[in-house]
Amino acid sequence: MNFEIQHLVNNYPLILQGLLVTLRICAASLAIGTVLGLVACFMKLEGRGWPYRFAVAYIDFFRTIPEVVLIFWVYSCLPLLFSFRLTAEASGILALSLFASAYLAEIFRAGINSASRGQVQAALALGIPVRVIWMRIIMPPAIRRMMPALISFLSELIKATSLLSAIGVAEMAYQASVLGSKTFAYVEFLSAIAVLYFVTIFPLSLYVRRTNQKLAGKAGH
Repeated sequence: MNFEIQHLVNNYPLILQGLLVTLRICAASLAIGTVLGLVACFMKLEGRGWPYRFAVAYIDFFRTIPEVVLIFWVYSCLPLLFSFRLTAEASGILALSLFASAYLAEIFRAGINSASRGQVQAALALGIPVRVIWMRIIMPPAIRRMMPALISFLSELIKATSLLSAIGVAEMAYQASVLGSKTFAYVEFLSAIAVLYFVTIFPLSLYVRRTNQKLAGKAGH
């Protein structure tokens, strides 16, 4: 069997269009998931009351449901329950946003909890405003510690967008499947998108690896 590069030459605009759709969905899901995740994070940081209980249930629920089940539920069940239909792409973004928010909430919470309690208590004792404590004492180290987990999750979110091909979203996996069915050049198109996923995600993996090595080195000193 020959690898017909001409198939890719003739159809590369559709593959690149699929890549743009993948990145657009990932960016939108990450943005919405960040907002929802921050809300859930601060509710869970309350440690008690109904906000805490709601946040725990929300995070546990959306972390345990398989992404593909959530995608199909949003796409197929929301119209039945509320008598309106989202587009396939909007359904995918909503599902991935809910999925992302649950994981991001825990990443944010872990980062915030990593702040030195001694420094925070000392700042409160000195009468430093809470806003300044958050901006100067809590957030800088929290962001540094969160970055590897955030970038690692971004890699998983990019890969999760391929599941949206099941509901007809024209991202990379969908485009490769459609082009493969038309030309029977599945090897060429699936290999092409595998390379594109690798080129997109591998730099993120390198960043996480190097950042974790730096953090481990600092912890050892």
